[in-house]
Amino acid sequence: MRNRKCKSIKRIRRFFLINLSHDNLENFYNTNYQLLQNFNYSLSDLDSMVPWEREIYLAMLINDLKEKEQQAQQRG
Repeated sequence: MRNRKCKSIKRIRRFFLINLSHDNLENFYNTNYQLLQNFNYSLSDLDSMVPWEREIYLAMLINDLKEKEQQAQQRG
């Protein structure tokens, strides 16, 4: 039982390591700073997010910013 649980934890850890390896420490802090300063997130909000949840919110925010930029260019 314990051995199976240990293997499961290793798989989960490997999953996050592979999927989040594109994000380095400098990018992590720069992104946090931008979210804190410009988008009214709190540090506790950011710290309480699981890594994939943070990625989803960042993707949604980027899409929203791109749409607003396109609308501004069309109004021009």
